[in-house]
Amino acid sequence: MRTPIRDRFAAALPPVRLWLVGALVWGTLMATVLGLSLYGTERLDGSHTPALFGLYFSGGAIGWFLALPLIGFFSFRRRPETRFAAAFLLLSCGTFATTALLFALQYRMFYAQWHAPFGTVIWAFQFVFTSASAVYQFTALGSRHYFPFGVALLVAASLWLARRNR
Repeated sequence: MRTPIRDRFAAALPPVRLWLVGALVWGTLMATVLGLSLYGTERLDGSHTPALFGLYFSGGAIGWFLALPLIGFFSFRRRPETRFAAAFLLLSCGTFATTALLFALQYRMFYAQWHAPFGTVIWAFQFVFTSASAVYQFTALGSRHYFPFGVALLVAASLWLARRNR
């Protein structure tokens, strides 16, 4: 016998093709959004540009991969506007949070050479505050690259997912 929660979990599992191909497409779109932003500010020729493209692609791909099951779970048997809101919120937060986390890991790897030995109290403080400052720095400086094209793509993807998840 199926229960409502089992039905919700079953709906949360997306088709594998949508999950994987969608992640690659969304990651590519987020890297393209970065490219358009850098082109618009005439900063496309920087020395860190390839790493930034990799960061935004990976953040978008992993964000899609993590958000899609949550969208299915929370929008199961809901009205279209609720499905749209779930897709918009979870895809935007998933993409942004994943990209910020990847940025924080890279940031932490750079500063780790000056940190205390692993496992000490000082190391724990350094780990927490270095990661927090990296997320803050990405929020302040990296989020601007998502505007305006990323928001337009987010609305389009959310509309598409809301129609698809009936």
